[in-house]
Amino acid sequence: MGRVLLSAGHGGYENGVLDPGIMAAGTTEAREMIWLREATAQTLQRRGIEVLTVPDDLSLQQTIAWINARGRAGDVALEIHLDGSSNPATRGTTVYFIANNQVRQTQAEILLRSTLARVPQLLSRGALPDTATGLGNRLFCRQLTVPSLLVEVGFLTNETDRTILKNQGWGIATGLSDGLQQILLEFPAQPYSSIQIEVNNQRYPERGVLINGNSYIPIDLADRLGIKVATNPQIVRVRYQNIVYFKAIDLRQYNISVGWNSQTRAVTLRTNLLVSNTLKGQIMGLGSTVDAQMLTFLRAFNPNAGSQFPDLPRLYREEAITEGVNFDLAFAQMCVETDFLQFPGPTKSSQNNFGGLGALGGNPEGASFASARLGVRAHIQHLKAYASTEPLANAVVDPRFSFVPRGVAPTVALLSGRWEADMNYGDKILSRTRQLYEVSGLL
Repeated sequence: MGRVLLSAGHGGYENGVLDPGIMAAGTTEAREMIWLREATAQTLQRRGIEVLTVPDDLSLQQTIAWINARGRAGDVALEIHLDGSSNPATRGTTVYFIANNQVRQTQAEILLRSTLARVPQLLSRGALPDTATGLGNRLFCRQLTVPSLLVEVGFLTNETDRTILKNQGWGIATGLSDGLQQILLEFPAQPYSSIQIEVNNQRYPERGVLINGNSYIPIDLADRLGIKVATNPQIVRVRYQNIVYFKAIDLRQYNISVGWNSQTRAVTLRTNLLVSNTLKGQIMGLGSTVDAQMLTFLRAFNPNAGSQFPDLPRLYREEAITEGVNFDLAFAQMCVETDFLQFPGPTKSSQNNFGGLGALGGNPEGASFASARLGVRAHIQHLKAYASTEPLANAVVDPRFSFVPRGVAPTVALLSGRWEADMNYGDKILSRTRQLYEVSGLL
């Protein structure tokens, strides 16, 4: 049987030198997760399963390197986290897996199911691909050479989840151990196997290799696509039969569509120039989606999204085209600002404020608009204020249009620290845009 490699998150010094993680109610994520990791390790060891625990003074990249240096065939890695939210009512347990890997999804479902079976008071938020996160990936799921999962046990900012963690910590540890043991038993080490590679519907002369359910392709292929993978230190490489390979899914960050053709047993790569240009983040330009695709994307994250604002995709397309703004980027920003029309913050859906626009006078709930169209128009106008010096086509409805230095942020990356204090804000918009294209089949 393989081993379990356990991490309690990264940067988790208990004595405060590095980031203690989320802090709430007199405790920290590091303290709670280190305890839970140790309880899980003890439970597994009592069952005769070998456990390697990652030192707590390592950064995320150091953690990944530590596991990659020690992992071997048949092992499984798990990182244990707690989540946090500005809304104290938000709670629940999530297990993340690398996107488009059916084996890893099944393993994530096993782990979630076994944990909730031991502690049914936990609220399931599902087994989710790492693309469902704000930045569109979890590096712990992507950069390890052994099968890996990441569990968000609950929300430290939620009183119910904190109470469950405090009173039923051993139950959670037992549930995690149940799931990990089942994964080790049901998914033993598999030999590497050869696969085909298809690029823009053409068979590529070299072959790839399937490792732990992930498609790997020769690194030379990236060079032929004009992508500088070889100089990216975050790309995990393996050497097999004297050829260096990397995970095909890592090409998605370079705007290459990556899929799988089960009939030909081939990893499929596809380029899309218009989509690729959008994912460079230029705010002024053309979108690529249609209304139905945007609505499907919304409903993938919020099944009730179409009930209150069924015409929102059409409004974004029409208003953005009028002002020359890329409606795909604008729509993705709306998804970031409103959490897919769930409005978790102080702004209410009745305000028709889809871009998180502030009001004159500093109202904490932000600006309000008489209709959805006017709210979309204001959002588009605010984007154009940042991205362009061209005049507006419609009369100004954005209350803060005149306060923006025109043309100061032509790309969404430059909105970070301006539109939102979060310096990853632009990356989050591009991540949602990429997911929109993936759901729509454009990427």
